[in-house]
Amino acid sequence: MEIIPAIDIIDGKCVRLTQGDYQQKKEYDQSPLAVAKKMEDSGVRRLHLVDLDGAKQKKVINLDILEAIATQTQLHIDFGGGVQSDEDLRRVFNAGAQQVTGGSIAVRQPVTFLSWLDQHGSEKIILGADAKDRKIAVHGWQEKTKWEVLDFIKHYHAKGIEYVICTDVAKDGLLQGPSLKLYQDILQELPELKLIASGGATTVNDLYELQSAGLHGVIIGKALLEGRIKLTELREFL
Repeated sequence: MEIIPAIDIIDGKCVRLTQGDYQQKKEYDQSPLAVAKKMEDSGVRRLHLVDLDGAKQKKVINLDILEAIATQTQLHIDFGGGVQSDEDLRRVFNAGAQQVTGGSIAVRQPVTFLSWLDQHGSEKIILGADAKDRKIAVHGWQEKTKWEVLDFIKHYHAKGIEYVICTDVAKDGLLQGPSLKLYQDILQELPELKLIASGGATTVNDLYELQSAGLHGVIIGKALLEGRIKLTELREFL
């Protein structure tokens, strides 16, 4: 199981939200680049970089931070937040992202999203499946749709998607554990899916449970930034 630290960006700063609420924002002292370098020095190989300004404004905003991390580390970066057009996608890949996560675009512009999958392949395009009450939520989790999360994932898996990042918004930022039952239900239906859990992982025991459930990866944000999980504790997973 891959360990994937998350860095979320607002106004160029490293932040965490609680349950996707922009009004419940906590800023951290270190810059996104400094945090990324610290992760890399600890043996981490991957990074989930989220442009929360972009998610809210529906266009990529913090491209310079992506470029700085991509040029000053060797981290494998997947980038999400505000990628809404072919030009956005081109700019993000040119800035150094190895993968791009599309959530809102897969709901609002499925033809465009599928064209990306066709053009770049399933190794480069990740489906973002963020859920509130098991319904897909978009645009920085501000809008809940009618899509059931499992139906949404099944739909795109049938179209060729291999990687899915699934966040239970109710768990995100609360440090109360991940939505294990949701992930188990998804993998029961789609055992071959490369499912990446996001939101709620708080202890090393959470990581063991996710690994036992068959998760391909787990994204860790607040728990790392606040020392609930120590980077030294991740070594056996790296």
